[in-house]
Amino acid sequence: MCACIGAAASMTLSSSDLRRAASFFEDPHRAQEVRMSDNRRDEQFWDRYLAFGEIAASMCN
Repeated sequence: MCACIGAAASMTLSSSDLRRAASFFEDPHRAQEVRMSDNRRDEQFWDRYLAFGEIAASMCN
């Protein structure tokens, strides 16, 4: 399962995106802040993060 999720992440997220997403495990509130942000970079990241989740769900189910 971990390898499958890692493969989905590699397909959709850059290395900086991966670090940013991993930081949500230490500070879950940060994910909410990014999701609600009006900052264009945050919105673009969140779109990629959602795409990762959708791909991982379909590949690794």
